[in-house]
Amino acid sequence: MRIAFAGTPGFALPPLRALGARHSIVGVLTQPDRPAGRGRALTASPVKLEAEARGWPLAQPVTLKSEEDRAVLRAWQPDVLVVVAYGLILPQAALDIPRLGCINVHASLLPRWRGAAPIQRAILAGDADSGVSIMRMEAGLDTGPVYAMRRVPIGPRMTGGELHDALAAEGAVALIEVLDAIEAGTARAVPQSAAGVTYAAKIDKAEARIDWARSAIEIDRQVRAFNPWPIAETRYAGEQLRILRAQPDAAAGAGRAAAPGTVLGAGAQGIRVACGSGVLAIESVQRPGRKPVRAADFAHATPLEGVVLG
Repeated sequence: MRIAFAGTPGFALPPLRALGARHSIVGVLTQPDRPAGRGRALTASPVKLEAEARGWPLAQPVTLKSEEDRAVLRAWQPDVLVVVAYGLILPQAALDIPRLGCINVHASLLPRWRGAAPIQRAILAGDADSGVSIMRMEAGLDTGPVYAMRRVPIGPRMTGGELHDALAAEGAVALIEVLDAIEAGTARAVPQSAAGVTYAAKIDKAEARIDWARSAIEIDRQVRAFNPWPIAETRYAGEQLRILRAQPDAAAGAGRAAAPGTVLGAGAQGIRVACGSGVLAIESVQRPGRKPVRAADFAHATPLEGVVLG
């Protein structure tokens, strides 16, 4: 089939590559280059770099609201538009262009976690499972009927980055199966349930700051959900201290008499910090401008016991 593709971040690459191996990519939409890094230089999206490397037609509209903005998509004459983490709202006029409609790969088990940040929200909420949904797009926010779902367990130590990669891979496989069914005329999309709807709000960097009054289990989820971005953090000696890896300590009762944020001790297993409920064992940290280090090595070089993190 003639496939147009709309996507921006790395999550979109496995589905895009799977499409390129099986169908004709007639054009790729991605968001305009954005400032990134310390120098704030304009940086191309991963999808743009992939399209340029493959020689696929590329467009970077700021919006698709006007007929002029949509002209390039119309000119490609796609059978299907596949959308994966594009980041722009597609108005109904854009959805109506492809002959066989628009298909979205969404990183949740719809209708749970509609919206911008389903991967992080699932981990933060303590969900046992996540997954991908292949959905026929309509004007609402992730409200369209679903062709297929693939469930992915969220392991007890799984980070946001690890779940991201697993879901992207599963999404690529499921997408190809759905497109095969659409091409064969056998695809069936099932309306989403009205029950169990939740929304995955965009992540704000301020959410990365740890509140030690929360439980060790909640803070552990925060650390895992925000790895690799925006990375959970606390304050030590007046500066940022990023926490990349941690887990609730088995000796949870040891922190009950200490104020939340108090360092109870440090050793080969890491830095033990009292929480509102339980104890968190920090395994890996990073100071500003430094490389990540084992928490045990950081504690060996820095007196920590009795310090209160904030």
